[in-house]
Amino acid sequence: MESCDVMVLGAGAAGLMAGIEAARRGRRVIVADHAAKPAEKIRISGGGRCNFTNLATTPDRFISANPRFAISALSRFTPRDFLRRIEGAGIAWTEKAAGQLFCEGSATQVVSLLTDDLARAGGALWLGCSLGAVRREGAGFTVETARGPARAEAVVVATGGKSIPKMGATGMGYRIAESFSLPVTETRPGLVPMTMAEQDLAPISDLAGVAVSGTARAGRTRFDEAILFTHRGLSGPAILQLSSYWREGEPVELDLCPQADLDALVAHGRAEGGRMALRTLLARIVPERLARQVEAELRLDKPVAGLSRADMARLADRLHRWRIRPVGTEGYRTAEVTVGGVDTKALDSRTMEAKGVPGLYFVGEVVDVTGWLGGYNFQWAWSSGWAAGQVA
Repeated sequence: MESCDVMVLGAGAAGLMAGIEAARRGRRVIVADHAAKPAEKIRISGGGRCNFTNLATTPDRFISANPRFAISALSRFTPRDFLRRIEGAGIAWTEKAAGQLFCEGSATQVVSLLTDDLARAGGALWLGCSLGAVRREGAGFTVETARGPARAEAVVVATGGKSIPKMGATGMGYRIAESFSLPVTETRPGLVPMTMAEQDLAPISDLAGVAVSGTARAGRTRFDEAILFTHRGLSGPAILQLSSYWREGEPVELDLCPQADLDALVAHGRAEGGRMALRTLLARIVPERLARQVEAELRLDKPVAGLSRADMARLADRLHRWRIRPVGTEGYRTAEVTVGGVDTKALDSRTMEAKGVPGLYFVGEVVDVTGWLGGYNFQWAWSSGWAAGQVA
């Protein structure tokens, strides 16, 4: 039977980080994953450039039943700490939107950084190795694997969530938690496009591919970013962000031109003679296809001079307060993350160790801590993996 000090289940961002840190402490480490390649989510993230962290990381950029749980790990291993590792490896990076850091080259550089660090620290990497049950035996654990049972003093569960099953996501970590009687909160897809009913899609079918800089709201939550119309509904950063908070049946309100003053715009149109078609005027503040769709939907195919107060009110509602009711999301198939997970009440926030199960740790996406779009989830992976690796 293979034996080690620390067995890490999952060779993604959090698992590799935990393995590196434990191995650097002189622990005999095995990082095992059923996938043939490590850290596939890193490789495909950010359009292949990997948005590896966000300098604006603060606890309020994370969703959890306990919003304070992430504070300890995030404050002890910060975005600047990971950035130093990136720069130490000679990886060129760039800042795009405020705080979002990407590789200038391929995301595979980040994967290589992690696997090289693990190898230099003496850790073993088992790929293409299916994982099975985890059992407590004596003072340690036995993990069933395709290579046979492995014995470990400590086990770090870094198996991720249910998002993107085509990449091998299974929700295995939740089952391991439940096998040790640890609670798991409700899970659902996050950072995912929203879908609309056929009858609601029909009037806007010609808008697929159109994007605007707008505002999306659901309840008290709002995001001011790009909104993209798709063949199935809505996407874009504002919608992806909102999806992590949105609940089925809840309406969504969109402002498709938050910076525009419609009254002033129409006044300018009238000052120019008033014969201009509404779609022509609206094309100054929104994409032409959207301008045409709004004009047709509201049946305002009249010169700007002919718009009544009632017409203006309808126009404002459609552009500034458009209420839709999504029927769902595209689900785990395209979701970037899983919202929910192993209940933080069952974990020590400093070490990520399960309370009542010494030697068992949960890190990364499998935990009920979900970041916003923009590098926050990778930072949680680095921070939580680092925290567990200091003690496992």
